[in-house]
Amino acid sequence: MTVHPPVVGHCDELLEALGAFRASAHVTQRWGDRLAAVLGGGGRLLAAGNGGSAAQAQHLTAELVGRYRDDRPPFSAIALHADTSSTTAIANDYGVDEVFARQVRAHGREGDVLMLLSTSGASANLLSAADAARSAGVRVWALTGCAPNPLMAGSDESLCVEAPSTATVQEIHLVAVHMICAAFDAALERGVRGTRAAGRAAGRERAAGTGRAGRAAQRKRR
Repeated sequence: MTVHPPVVGHCDELLEALGAFRASAHVTQRWGDRLAAVLGGGGRLLAAGNGGSAAQAQHLTAELVGRYRDDRPPFSAIALHADTSSTTAIANDYGVDEVFARQVRAHGREGDVLMLLSTSGASANLLSAADAARSAGVRVWALTGCAPNPLMAGSDESLCVEAPSTATVQEIHLVAVHMICAAFDAALERGVRGTRAAGRAAGRERAAGTGRAGRAAQRKRR
């Protein structure tokens, strides 16, 4: 991995990392498609991180509850670190390692998704959250820094960013968040189009008397 000079070298480091990460576009596509199915079916996304990764997790949930580009319905997505009363109460009563795991047990339901973001992939509270999620039947996705790392091993799927600095890993994580949102919106739009197409086909069947009801009516008339 190339060692870049400070300041302007940060741009070069980012370009190098982004070029390598582009090969992971198919994973963000799959995650966006899956999220559309889960959230569109009434499920929920839970997300968590520490420090800068907490900001990235909250960015993701904001795009889903609000919108990414075009207007659409809101979907259920919760950034676990954002509830300061819960996180501080849990940390005080049960320890810092439980701040996310206990919330996963409270909010997660079988079939939901938990997204965990960590530049190190070694945060104890995220590892505990992953364990709690798997026990509850919640699927675990991890966005981490360099592989291998414990969070990658403890998740159902992971995207690992190969970059020498925490800042660059976080910047690529934001790119991944936006790629997931783009895939999510596209999957929703495909679903809407598919529903409309099915509706038009059913309408044509009814008009032609070729649907089940039409055929039954024809048999009765005979």
